[in-house]
Amino acid sequence: MLVKDRMIEEINKIGDDLVSLSKKIHEKPELLFEEYSAAENIIAMLEKHGFVVEKPVAGLETAFRAQYKGKEGGPKVAFLAEYDALPEIGHACGHNLIAAMSTGAAIGLSKVADKFSGTVVLMGTPAEEGGGGKVIMVKEGVFDDIDYALMIHPSTSNMICRGGLATRGVRVEYYGKSAHSSTPEKGINALQAVIQTFNALDHLRAVLPLKSNINGIITQGGRASNIIPDYASCKFSVRADTVGDLRIILDYMEKAVDSVERLTGAQAKISKSLIYTERYPNRIIAEALKENIAQFGEEMKYPEPNMKYGSSDIGNVSLVVPSIHSYLKIAEPGINSHSLEFTEASISERAHLQMIKGAKALAMTGFDIFNDKKMQEEIYEEFKRVVPSYSKADLE
Repeated sequence: MLVKDRMIEEINKIGDDLVSLSKKIHEKPELLFEEYSAAENIIAMLEKHGFVVEKPVAGLETAFRAQYKGKEGGPKVAFLAEYDALPEIGHACGHNLIAAMSTGAAIGLSKVADKFSGTVVLMGTPAEEGGGGKVIMVKEGVFDDIDYALMIHPSTSNMICRGGLATRGVRVEYYGKSAHSSTPEKGINALQAVIQTFNALDHLRAVLPLKSNINGIITQGGRASNIIPDYASCKFSVRADTVGDLRIILDYMEKAVDSVERLTGAQAKISKSLIYTERYPNRIIAEALKENIAQFGEEMKYPEPNMKYGSSDIGNVSLVVPSIHSYLKIAEPGINSHSLEFTEASISERAHLQMIKGAKALAMTGFDIFNDKKMQEEIYEEFKRVVPSYSKADLE
């Protein structure tokens, strides 16, 4: 029996277990850094199949690293599992499927460990939805000895080499002075400062770098309409084509806030979340995945030139390790991710059939990497040519 056929057979054997794993995670949605049950269920399945698990990692209680060694030497190929949910709408991004898919790929590949030199790794990465689990894990050196990182995300289309925007969350709080609205001159209006911040940013849009976007909400604006608010706050999601462009936008925002302080007299406090960098999918690995998954009737396409991108912390991984974050169709294009419709789609029979296909294709691609020295060299030639090198200060 050919090695890849053997892997396919092994994944078929655990197909029901993978579907059960996906359902368990879906039925108990856990938010960022609280994915205790999801992590435990994944780890239990991996340990059952002989993986050695390290937990926690990077100081994150729900992050883990599981390994299965092949023959001595060789690279480390990591499959990435996400398993956090979204507030109120649960697994509307299908992370239950990502977790099961990567788990299936790792186990399937481990069953032919006698046929390659290297180590299969399943990396449990929490808090993709806003917490930046992978960002923290990269900073803490968890990926330092990983040579390749692979994952597939459920979607409404089959796609390889889709990029992603750099992003950062920004919170601005203003502290003013309370007064009755009959004597507004005695107060310092924190809400007015928030409003003027929005106005200033709207005026700046024309000079922002291409592909950039700022979206914001007022998170607190006062307690009574006849009282001048002494505290108000707002929150922004900032996206840009690159980290360099993102820093330009953040500089503009800080200048806008500084101007608002001087205009209104309110004192500002700016808080920033972790930076999710832009994404650099490796074409060599992606093409191998495309070829492997075609055997199961799935045709992978490249993104349209003017396609709009979101953001993910896989971007930070792609800066340090040749990576793919491909997409596999589980629902029709009219359904948006981060919606209740996608929550339902991610637990459907169709989604689980696709998840099994994805697990097989990932395992097969991992085997290709292990056993093709020329491919390994080409992957790193592309990585060195395409991926920029950011300093630590750039990412702070």
